[in-house]
Amino acid sequence: MICSWRQPYMANLNENDGTVNLETKGDTAARIRLLYSAAIALALVWLFIALIHHIFHRSFHVALPYPWARPLVRLAYFWAWLELLLLTYKTWLWFRYHPVPVSGACAALPMTVVIPAYNEGPMVAKSIASVVGTRYPSERLEIIVVDDGSRDDTWEHIASAAGEHPRLVTAVRFPENRGKRAALQEGFKRARGEIVATIDSDSVIDADTLAAMAAPFRDPRVGAVAGKVVVHNLDQGLIPRMLQVAYILSFDFMRAAQSQYRTVYCCPGALAAYRVSVVRRVLDQWARQTFLGAACTYGEDRALTNYILEQGYDTVYQGNAIVHTVVPTRYAKLCKMFLRWDRSFVREEIRLAGIVWRRPAGARAVTLIDKIITNLSYPLRYAVGLFVMLLVLHHPGVIPMLLLGVGVSALLPALYYLRSEPSWNWISTIPFSYYSMFALWWIMPYAAVTVRARSWLTR
Repeated sequence: MICSWRQPYMANLNENDGTVNLETKGDTAARIRLLYSAAIALALVWLFIALIHHIFHRSFHVALPYPWARPLVRLAYFWAWLELLLLTYKTWLWFRYHPVPVSGACAALPMTVVIPAYNEGPMVAKSIASVVGTRYPSERLEIIVVDDGSRDDTWEHIASAAGEHPRLVTAVRFPENRGKRAALQEGFKRARGEIVATIDSDSVIDADTLAAMAAPFRDPRVGAVAGKVVVHNLDQGLIPRMLQVAYILSFDFMRAAQSQYRTVYCCPGALAAYRVSVVRRVLDQWARQTFLGAACTYGEDRALTNYILEQGYDTVYQGNAIVHTVVPTRYAKLCKMFLRWDRSFVREEIRLAGIVWRRPAGARAVTLIDKIITNLSYPLRYAVGLFVMLLVLHHPGVIPMLLLGVGVSALLPALYYLRSEPSWNWISTIPFSYYSMFALWWIMPYAAVTVRARSWLTR
């Protein structure tokens, strides 16, 4: 057996002598990242100055006729400072982040990939094919695909893949829909690998993704690994392009920073990996999880991550393990997705408040600061939003300035996006800022008051 990975890319050749030149591309990428890092640092400095010399004084002047609004403006100003300091610290962590290097084939741990599927149609075949085509050693890989009672032709695609690859693919069929947790639980129970990776049936992985996902597990303290999720159907309209921005910021920035203190809060269902021995300790608890007396039927990824952290294991992010997932293209489905995520967020943030005390001192301190500042900012933002609405009613002339401010505020996320993905899609940060403000503002408060709802909202 040859103990090395095949090259994951085609190297560029020098025009004159045909020799391989691998350094030029890497050096150019490093210089570009350095340029954007410097721009981000300058933008943060500008925000500090703007808060002191302009934003607060202007806002306080506007609030003078409203005595009840003055304390709100002062509190918002103080909280904005806290959020900006936290953002600066996270940015520093992000700059220091590097994925764990991938080992050779001889070091690859036995891995099981579980793909739960429900009414996915032909897309599940593409998902299976991407795993079959991985560069992970086939003798150390198994694939379990669970059809969760689909009513379309999903089972035919799964059975066909199992027939083509009988040694690799095991097909399991539920006679009726039992839910995603039950499908994953079945896969976890059947898994023979030391690591189990989960991939959504509407997603496809890169050829080197599984090798990258396995690398952090060389550290026995690691219990779960989050992969990088990007948009598969990027060419299907503005919503997928805006979601690509949201995903890059959520993974390459937020989870990269969290990985530095080894407490990634959510290992996503689209691509995550777990140490099997740890998952099986909490499997029944997780499968039967309830919240305020209601069975939990969504947010299984965030919930399982919390159970891993509760066992004392670390969770990390692997930015070179990439999955391409199909995202909504319509407003209604987008709202369902965000509503499902935000309900899970509310529920699991409450659970994390009890779990965080079991984390090592450094991780515990950073997590507490992050969660206090971030979560208390939600009611404050809605209060400020109410004040702005009242202000607009009395002074409509401020509307152009407010709209301009929303657009300008998108430039910092654009710099963060460009550092991870230098492409023209950074422009999508601007419409996404307006879209979030005017079309998605209601989702978080509605999720908070309907957190006990049991609907999956996936179909």
